[in-house]
Amino acid sequence: MDNLAIPMASTSLYTKVQFLQRQAASLLLYQSVLQGEVGMAFLELLQAIRYTDADARGCLQAYGSYFHALAARNQNWEDYLITQLLLCENPFTRLAGVREFEDLPSALVTAVQHDLQILQSLYECSSASLSEWVQDVAYMPISPVVWYKEQELLGVETKFTTYLQELDNWGDAVEELAAYYRQCGSGLFAEYRALRWQSGQFIGIRYSDQIKLSALVGYESQKDALLKNTEFLLSGEMALHVLLYGSRGSGKSSLVKSLLNEYSYRSLRLLEVAKSDLKDLPEIVEHLRGVSQKFIIFVDDLSFEEDDDAFKALKVVLEGNLTARPQNVVVYATSNRRHLIREFFVDRPTPKDNEEIHAWDTMQEKLSFSDRFGLTLTFEPANQKTYLKIVQHLVAQAEINITQEDLEFQALQWATRHNGRSGRTARQFVDFLKADLTLSHANKNISNT
Repeated sequence: MDNLAIPMASTSLYTKVQFLQRQAASLLLYQSVLQGEVGMAFLELLQAIRYTDADARGCLQAYGSYFHALAARNQNWEDYLITQLLLCENPFTRLAGVREFEDLPSALVTAVQHDLQILQSLYECSSASLSEWVQDVAYMPISPVVWYKEQELLGVETKFTTYLQELDNWGDAVEELAAYYRQCGSGLFAEYRALRWQSGQFIGIRYSDQIKLSALVGYESQKDALLKNTEFLLSGEMALHVLLYGSRGSGKSSLVKSLLNEYSYRSLRLLEVAKSDLKDLPEIVEHLRGVSQKFIIFVDDLSFEEDDDAFKALKVVLEGNLTARPQNVVVYATSNRRHLIREFFVDRPTPKDNEEIHAWDTMQEKLSFSDRFGLTLTFEPANQKTYLKIVQHLVAQAEINITQEDLEFQALQWATRHNGRSGRTARQFVDFLKADLTLSHANKNISNT
């Protein structure tokens, strides 16, 4: 670490800043750590401090931009730097996610050691130090306000941060860092649990649906089958593609989304692909091949028109081709239709001239497309008993105080006047009931005062 340590306090401020700038410029693999808004504001502040003799105002403005960038992310400089280090995607992070440390190229390991030592130098340049430097060059009586908040890194991030803080030389952390990438991945797939494919790229979903498996009642055999198949995926076995078919509002989509909240800690990721983007499915699968996380490609409300390109692309993924199927990817699709391709009476073959000779075979291929999913789970419409069971479960979770008689009467009235008996209707009823009772209670308290 001696050759990379920040110079002693007796060295001029200009030399300190110039040293840090050279360090930042010499990163080999982790340049992206400094390419975000905070990193760029940090570099611009160093530049302003270095050349501030003629314009102290520019230095103060640069410090304001740096402070604002940290406040906007609600992170300290030190936390930001480690977060970006862990999320960075580069040749090392990608290889470390799928290979043992001993199998990584030695030149790559050496480059990471070099970059970690540099990042340690930048880490040690705290916001408090920068504030004091700005005070000096701007001839201010007091130093600018320092952005600071309590550390809030979670789980393995906290463990790795503590490990780095206790090291004299971050260059010794390469093997631990590789182990982190192997466990947690890197880039978007490490930062986000839920993503969507949009305009030819992966987009992270910051606020994914928080539906819990425990909130879903009914269809227990279907739930158990889906959980078992998902366990196959997470354990590295060959899981089946799944079609969840049945009546609207029966909880098919909610069940798939709840898997993310149940298993994300085991590196499960949910990737939403719209029907209009299914033509990209073979490309998407190749992007995910070899990534350390496990992926459920979620296609909601699936159906096709005749000669649909999306149908052909999905067929390739479900049935395979010469390219081996990756074991870390499955397709979970929901549909209200048992036969996914719309069929009209005019489509049925008749013995006319110039008609396809084996037209019945063609029609059967269309009708049997759903059979290409390895597992089909059927969700029948909810009867009154199931509907009321769901309502009672949701009311208990929401801690709503209401008599059983009133609850059943209102729930059945709601189903009659709205969307019929289903899990979705039950959820809508309970949400309305909770809001209505809360508002009535609040109005009563206002009246009493």
